[in-house]
Amino acid sequence: MPAPAEDAAAHTPPPEPVARVLRQFRQVFNSVKTHFQQMEKLAGVGGAQIWALSIIRDRPGIGVNELARAIDVRQPTASNLVRSLAEQDCIEIRKEGPDKRAVQLYVKAAGRQVLRKTPGPFTGVLPEALAGLPPATLQRLEEDLAILLKAVNRDLQHARIPLAELTTP
Repeated sequence: MPAPAEDAAAHTPPPEPVARVLRQFRQVFNSVKTHFQQMEKLAGVGGAQIWALSIIRDRPGIGVNELARAIDVRQPTASNLVRSLAEQDCIEIRKEGPDKRAVQLYVKAAGRQVLRKTPGPFTGVLPEALAGLPPATLQRLEEDLAILLKAVNRDLQHARIPLAELTTP
């Protein structure tokens, strides 16, 4: 059983600046979550898949490795997205050229229809908001988040998981 002092400390509200920053994190996270939920509800496809689909549409013939780099995920994650999109008949996977192991990806009519039904931005609201920040602000945010990540002592294994996948149960 915790000592009374420990129990009281567990129920003490955080200092005001901490509470304000925590509230801001919640607002950002909830904005991201709401956007991805709206995308999935309207299009029937998850947010990471929509982003991948938009990249494939914009770069016909893109390969899986290049797609992974474009959406900043690991190659196995991109392969899973591609497999799911192909199963939904949203993309076509072709093996063209001399290396038959390499595939080229193309959007099909069903994929174009999904993108037409989807509210933008396809990348999600957070990447778009970050891209719109002044360079000095983005640099400061990157440095401050690095300090925060070190303070929470988290490894980087989850750094390349799409946000859309982190927001789903």
